[in-house]
Amino acid sequence: MSTTASSTSHHLSPAFPGRAPWGTASKLRAWQQGALDKYIQEQPRDFLAVATPGAGKTTFALTLASWLLHHHVVQQITVVAPTEHLKKQWAEAAARIGIKLDPEYSAGPVGRDYHGVAVTYAGVGVRPMLHRNRCEQRKTLVILDEIHHAGDSRSWGEACLEAFEPAARRLALTGTPFRSDTNPIPFVAYEEGNDGIRRSSADYTYGYGNALGDGVVRPVIFLSYSGNMRWRTKAGDEIAARLGEPMTKDAVSQAWRTALDPRGDWMPNVLRAADQRLSEVRKAIPDAGALVIASDQDSARAYAKLIREITGTKATLVLSDESAASQRIEDFSHSDDRWMVAVRMVSEGVDVPRLAVGVYATTISTPLFFAQAVGRFVRSRRRGETASVFLPTIPTLLGFAGEMEVERDHVLDKPKKEGEEENPYAEEEKLLEEAEKQQDEDTGEQDALPFEALESDAVFDRVLYDGAEFGMQAHPGSDEEQDYLGIPGLLEPDQVQMLLQRRQAKQIAHSRKKPDEEADLLELPAERRPVVTHKELLELRKQLNTLVAAYVHQSGKPHGVIHTELRRVCGGPPSAEATAGQIRERIKKVQEWATRMR
Repeated sequence: MSTTASSTSHHLSPAFPGRAPWGTASKLRAWQQGALDKYIQEQPRDFLAVATPGAGKTTFALTLASWLLHHHVVQQITVVAPTEHLKKQWAEAAARIGIKLDPEYSAGPVGRDYHGVAVTYAGVGVRPMLHRNRCEQRKTLVILDEIHHAGDSRSWGEACLEAFEPAARRLALTGTPFRSDTNPIPFVAYEEGNDGIRRSSADYTYGYGNALGDGVVRPVIFLSYSGNMRWRTKAGDEIAARLGEPMTKDAVSQAWRTALDPRGDWMPNVLRAADQRLSEVRKAIPDAGALVIASDQDSARAYAKLIREITGTKATLVLSDESAASQRIEDFSHSDDRWMVAVRMVSEGVDVPRLAVGVYATTISTPLFFAQAVGRFVRSRRRGETASVFLPTIPTLLGFAGEMEVERDHVLDKPKKEGEEENPYAEEEKLLEEAEKQQDEDTGEQDALPFEALESDAVFDRVLYDGAEFGMQAHPGSDEEQDYLGIPGLLEPDQVQMLLQRRQAKQIAHSRKKPDEEADLLELPAERRPVVTHKELLELRKQLNTLVAAYVHQSGKPHGVIHTELRRVCGGPPSAEATAGQIRERIKKVQEWATRMR
């Protein structure tokens, strides 16, 4: 069976797949061959392949398409992609192995020279019956690229079901099958686990951990920056906070947006550090490029202006998914220019293999978007290349960074919380809620409250690599920061780990020689400075309130009196505004009081 599958790739050009590991340019990667063998053996109508961004899903899909055409299993192909740019990219990749797809197709018969068409999910949503008729007339292979987008809105999902239900074969591809919502994804099988929750079931999975071990993707070094933020709320209150410190969800959101404000000091300092990192990487990878992923067009323009001021060179600015934007991405991909700034559209599927440095300058906080964004930097071209991504010290992002190798499935059911009562109106309430909100992936930006960013500064906080944290806080431009920015761009994964451990040991030794009063930053290793999420903070408050309630019965004192006494003894603001450390002190104190009374 394996030889049958291999024979389909004999006509691939040496550049296809262009990013195969060293020495295998004319062959399929092991995972691609394995997935192909499984498909040919089982001959399923529906097949879901989950492969980490950068692993080569396009190569696998087109090789399979070639096999199915050659063996007359199908007569034509329809590729469905998330964006205009990606459908053109599919057509170009297909042309390299002799499959002609029309990326401009809109209606009517397809030209006789073409094997099929490349369209977008939005296009299918507008005219599902057009595509259904094509599937009914000729045996069709439908390739659904980044299939999770078919769950972006119910109308898209329904359109895909209507359009491609008669298809002879359907191949679904994704690097991230998980979503934040529970919209079912068309043509994806869901299996119920022991906990009663249905999760997506892939036919073949190739995760980031496996790809890293095979040298197919680059290891990612995450460089996290903290700093002091100050902003004014809609009510006129001025609030100051430090990135990474436990705070309410709203405060985290506003501190994060303050950091990303181009008028403050945080973004210029982080862009300057990222440019220094890029210069170091380019010593080993001369054409390495960098990308800023921005939240909106105004910010993107401002970041491009900052990059010009910092570097003296112009950044490529990609503002929307138009033909001119696609051409700018294409031109950047084939140049040796240093910087590109884009709004979201480069986060998924866009193939610019030379991107090696990234700045995550958006407030989108879903695991799906984060994984796809980081996926832009992990495409390996030769052994030892590393990727570097700069982040704000936001607990959610650091959590995603620490879980890069965790494989996720799309969860169709939300687990019921412990002690949660059955709500007879839950279904009606859910339908009302769905009707009131836009049917799209939740980005977290919808919850943003009106505020005014006043000022920000940046502090190098830590490095995350392979689930571990390294480094102590350091000022931008300091020797300590340079130690991490200057890590060579070509290193084996175990060498990265060893070098980070050495750099941290050097920092610790240096700090021990200085008197304590000279330390203007918190000089503790990253692993001793845990970043607490809002959820964890809520759990601490709940624990404190439970202990206070128990002590009320023991002491006979009212709740308010006990909380006031705890504040007086331990210091700090009311519980709702207290940090995790302050709440832990109060927990210890009330436990101490309760023990004494026994």
